Amino acid sequence: MTQVAVSELDERVPGRRWTVRLDAVGRGSAAVRISCSRPACAEQRLPSAAAGRAAAIAHLKVHLRAAPAPRAEAYCACRADGCHTHLPDTGRQARAEPWRCGGPVVLAVISDREGRWWQAMECCSRCAAATPGAKTVATSQTPGPQTAGRPAPAAAGRPAPAATGPGVGMPQFSDHQAAPGTGVPAPRSVPARRRRPQAKIAQRVIPHDLRPVTLRDELVELGDLFRAYQQRTEPDLAFLADLQERKARAFTAWADVTGDGALRREARRAEQAAAAIRLQHQQRTGIVTGDGPAVPRLLTVPTQWEHARSVLAHVADHTPLPGPDARLLVLMLTLRTAHTGTGNLVGQDITVLGLTDPEGLVDKLTGCGWLTLPGTAGDLLASRPENPTSITVPSLTPGEDGTGPFTFGKKMRPKLSGWAQRVVSDRKLRKAKATAGTRLLALTLATRTDASGRLGPGGQGIDLEALAAWVPVGPGELQHLVDQLTQADWLTDVALTDTHLAGQLTERVLPFTCPLQA
Repeated sequence: MTQVAVSELDERVPGRRWTVRLDAVGRGSAAVRISCSRPACAEQRLPSAAAGRAAAIAHLKVHLRAAPAPRAEAYCACRADGCHTHLPDTGRQARAEPWRCGGPVVLAVISDREGRWWQAMECCSRCAAATPGAKTVATSQTPGPQTAGRPAPAAAGRPAPAATGPGVGMPQFSDHQAAPGTGVPAPRSVPARRRRPQAKIAQRVIPHDLRPVTLRDELVELGDLFRAYQQRTEPDLAFLADLQERKARAFTAWADVTGDGALRREARRAEQAAAAIRLQHQQRTGIVTGDGPAVPRLLTVPTQWEHARSVLAHVADHTPLPGPDARLLVLMLTLRTAHTGTGNLVGQDITVLGLTDPEGLVDKLTGCGWLTLPGTAGDLLASRPENPTSITVPSLTPGEDGTGPFTFGKKMRPKLSGWAQRVVSDRKLRKAKATAGTRLLALTLATRTDASGRLGPGGQGIDLEALAAWVPVGPGELQHLVDQLTQADWLTDVALTDTHLAGQLTERVLPFTCPLQA
């Protein structure tokens, strides 16, 4: 058969096709209109897209139920729409046939992804299979003329759908309430991937294959308990502290299994959080523990206590000048500039420290480059609160990566600075005209006690060699500093030996303490 004869045959028996569309009526209105390409169908208007979509589906179903079975002699209605099987074959072995159809004629329904139009058409089964989203509604009983007398192309070797009558096996459309067997295909959508449910704790995914199983079960349960706690209307600090302790143990075990250092750090943070929360609970309820009544401390949580000790340790290693006076001044300036390397200072901040020669000491710090001032040391000492002096400590300025020597943030810095200022300017220390060394010792002892205020880990006293690293004075001078603290009602029950300093901080100064963790 020649190409001309085939074209004439195609024009004689064209496949049927009709379209139902859903369009907006106009801007500023939620109403929609339904139009059908069948000449006898009148336009409809509905108040909303949902109502319009349901009406359009129902309209198409009426056509499908009323339509006769697909005609075996019909040619594909999709041939003019760039159908994949009607595109020209540009390969080296191009077929002689002007078409590449195959299989029986079917009635197929297609729609767009957004549910704005639906189209029914007669085409061959191969074209229906090549059209994305097409659903076969009915199939002709005998093959069409385009396949009569010659085998279907090898590439179209798919089994033809079983013959069915109109309405049999119709796919459901977006109207899920339609009766079975009367539907049309739903708008095409991307199939959802099935994923294994992920268990999480502290924003970390718990591996489904984590072993031992008891550890994974504990982590999953803890994650559920923390999420449930977040939904509570009233806090329960005792319960939350228990959860944090369980989390610390579980994360430690998890770190042991995987060797992940981040998990171990998370476990330490959970331990600190548990201690802080339990202390808050004691302070709120007034519970008396074995160490005595809860103390309303100036620095309230273990994290703050550790930061205070970290500043003292940093200053001990980086003070550019010898002696307790320089150590105390460097400590206070460090606390003022710890976050950005800059801060504001007034003369009273320095004169209250009990320094022997404050102006000379400031000159030495600026002379060695540790401190930078916009003016002279005399200008700094003369500055008032209404006109503070801006100071800079270059060694504390964050580097290119934005990090400095300390890990605490800008909100923590004033808390630590305020705590230290309250200690060194204590009224009884000022009344006793305590030296800079005495005030530095008071600060150091406040960070080296147990929860009840006894000096040293477990109240066993402080090693003198370690104390000399924090307070740079000789053994003979230490006795004088201890006596000043005793007279200022800071220390009691003092026992100073050749190796240790033991004693008890008085109840008056317990709010200044930063207890060591047991």
